[in-house]
Amino acid sequence: MSEAGTRGQTLLAARRVVVKVGSSSVSGDNAGQIPVLVDSLARLRAAGAEVILVSSGAIATGVPFLNIDARPDDLATQQAAAAVGQNILVNRYQRALSSHDLVAGQVLLTAHDMENPTHRGNARRALERLLALGTVPIINENDTVATHEIRFGDNDRLAALVARLVEADQLVLLSDIDALYTAPPEVVGAERIASVPYGDPLDGVRIGESQSGWGTGGAATKVQAARLAADAGTTVLLTEARLLAAVLDGADHGTLFGAASR
Repeated sequence: MSEAGTRGQTLLAARRVVVKVGSSSVSGDNAGQIPVLVDSLARLRAAGAEVILVSSGAIATGVPFLNIDARPDDLATQQAAAAVGQNILVNRYQRALSSHDLVAGQVLLTAHDMENPTHRGNARRALERLLALGTVPIINENDTVATHEIRFGDNDRLAALVARLVEADQLVLLSDIDALYTAPPEVVGAERIASVPYGDPLDGVRIGESQSGWGTGGAATKVQAARLAADAGTTVLLTEARLLAAVLDGADHGTLFGAASR
């Protein structure tokens, strides 16, 4: 059986999956993708996997409700937008989850929480209990209290740390890019990289930065996050949010990062 043919099957056979989705995939004109994403999460759940969602998008979701035209530059306004947007974002997820008789459990974290042993232990126990109770934990950075000094910087890293925390066997990084390429996708001659063996330094690969006006993480942060998770034994799939359903059907999309043996 080919690697491509097993990606969806491996996800559906997983014990525990962490899925991260970027701001541009679930906010603005793409807010309608939330029910489609939730359908795939429900499919993973129905197949027997425990699922944790790490979702960006609070600031991008909140900004229109504050009559702001662009992403704010100052931290206080970003925090205000996140306070409004987080409530709306989770509500949208819950409406979609309700159609599958699933319940969301909101968890907000800062980098400090993951670095502090006591906070980290509390977060792990809370997540384990939420999963045991059959909920779908939805995690985001706690933007309303996080300062520049204690931020993760992007939710790709947060997702990798969560995957390590709960010992997930699969991490899926979803954005508006379908895969990792040998150069930024808009560059003529750039070729998709279907798989990255564990430990591959990706020599000669030109990795771009974020192209989104809302997201803070580009391909570079996703590769760093993939390596962080892979080091702990978690296999990582990087692909576009709208392609997850097709991957579960067996389609060959995305870039698969091999993991260290546990």
